[in-house]
Amino acid sequence: MTPDLTLAHDRSGPTDAPTLLLLHAGVADRRMWDPVWDRLTAAHDVVRVDLRGFGDSTTTPTDGWSHPADVLATLDALGLGRVHVVGASMGAGVAVEVALLRPAAVASLTLLAPGGSLIPDWTDDLRAFVDEENAALERGDLDAAAQANVDTWLVGPGRPADSVPEGLRRMVHAMQRRAFEITEPWPDVDEAELDPPALERLAEIAAPTLVLQGAHDLTAIADAADGVTAGVPGVRRIDWPDVAHLPSLERPDDVAALVEEWIGRSAQPS
Repeated sequence: MTPDLTLAHDRSGPTDAPTLLLLHAGVADRRMWDPVWDRLTAAHDVVRVDLRGFGDSTTTPTDGWSHPADVLATLDALGLGRVHVVGASMGAGVAVEVALLRPAAVASLTLLAPGGSLIPDWTDDLRAFVDEENAALERGDLDAAAQANVDTWLVGPGRPADSVPEGLRRMVHAMQRRAFEITEPWPDVDEAELDPPALERLAEIAAPTLVLQGAHDLTAIADAADGVTAGVPGVRRIDWPDVAHLPSLERPDDVAALVEEWIGRSAQPS
């Protein structure tokens, strides 16, 4: 593997401790883990990556590329054989695909507002968001497209913008705008997809799996959480009534505690 194909990443914490891999949402990059970083790295070896097309991972894709392949190549480059994976939204879908492609690499899964490849179908609210985002991108208004993501995913349906601190809104806007800037000049290439897809293989997931879902999220994400809950053997499901799509930003201390508890439970003999 060539160095330029290693995903941009940070690594911190005691290397003799269990390793966590943090996979960000599609509306963010690895900076979304800033609020939980210090707590998680105090007792764990933690790696957070920028998936390709986000943050500092800017390598132009070619036909046959995929997010899970990039993640596995990065784990290999870092010499990591087995990790606890925490994925948010699209990152949760990537986490599940990594677990399907290389089961031995995944010690546990924590799926925050699962999305991406785990969304079972288009819903009216998801389609309305995509139409708004696409309209902004077609007229070259990256700020408006990024704002649509902030309103839809961070704030969430049915909540006023000021229900989320302005600093978080600026943070998500900047991360999403950065992704648009990276991918705008990319060629139209085919991304490799699992065949059969992840949604048809959830029963194969052997890693202990936790799902967290927020009540202020889109119906499409609630449907995805329901599908994972029904499909993965022995899954644990938690619902929080006061968050939207990015609970690690809204309730970072609680998310960190939840991750630590789940890792500890997963390490215990069954």
